[in-house]
Amino acid sequence: MIKNKVFSTIVLAALLAFSAVSNADSHTKNKIVIQVSTDDPRTQKIALNNAVNMQKMYGIDNIEIEIVAYGPGLGLLTSKSGQASRVSSLAMQDITFSACGNTMKKVAKKSGKMPELLEGVGQVTAGVARIMELQQQGYAYIRP
Repeated sequence: MIKNKVFSTIVLAALLAFSAVSNADSHTKNKIVIQVSTDDPRTQKIALNNAVNMQKMYGIDNIEIEIVAYGPGLGLLTSKSGQASRVSSLAMQDITFSACGNTMKKVAKKSGKMPELLEGVGQVTAGVARIMELQQQGYAYIRP
C-alpha cells in the first residue's frame, strides 16, 4: 500500500513538472527586430516579406516583430514610400514600425520640414540604439 502511494506521488510530481515545462514552452514568444537602413526598394520589400513570413510561420500571437528604419531606410516609413499602403496595413497586423528621430531631424534640417510618417509608425530617438535595446531584450536581429 505504501509503495503504491509513493509510486503515485512520484508519477503525479512528474506529470506536474512535465505540465509546467510544456505550458511554459507554449507561452514563449518569439521576438525579432528587422533593420532597414537602405533606400533600395528591393531590400525594403524583402524586409516586409521577412516580417510577414515570420508571422505566418509562428502565428500572429506567438511573435513580436519590430521594423526599425534609419538613414536612407527611413523613406520606407514615409508618405512618399512605394510600400506605403503595405506598411500601414502591416502596422494594423501587430507589426511595429519605428522611425529614427535622429534621421528625421537631419532630413528636416536639409529639407526644411519633417518627413511625414505613415499612420501606425512610431518614432524612437535613435534607430541604432533601438535595435541595440531590443537585442538586449532577447530580440533576434535580421538585416535583409
